[in-house]
Amino acid sequence: MPTYTWQCQNCGGEIEQFMSIREYTIAPPVFVCCGETMPRRLLPTMLMHTNDASYVNLRASDGTDISSRAKHRAYMKERGLTTMDDYKQTWQRDAERRAASLRGDDPTRKQDVANAITQLEQQGGRRLSPERFADAE
Repeated sequence: MPTYTWQCQNCGGEIEQFMSIREYTIAPPVFVCCGETMPRRLLPTMLMHTNDASYVNLRASDGTDISSRAKHRAYMKERGLTTMDDYKQTWQRDAERRAASLRGDDPTRKQDVANAITQLEQQGGRRLSPERFADAE
């Protein structure tokens, strides 16, 4: 379950709240300190920067110390978890494939046409001339 943090603008006091995303979106809590509503604070660890300063005093939702990159990776590996940055190359490759597909580039098209011709020949028992299908390539 996510941890949400609110911080007082005046005294710097903090309140942490464990709640589901659904609970937070339906009825986000309002905390008051020093006579003012406390704004929600986004912690640097939520953004997962690549520098180790992001891990200072970081704990997992179950209380496990993950205050270094090595501890965080070990924690994730032990539990079969991952972070979104593990998919950066996958997303980039998929974006390139989508762009190529939108341009009409399809490396499997020639083989698909050849398979269709073979299937039609087997069904009809006659040979179809490849010249008739030259436009399909």
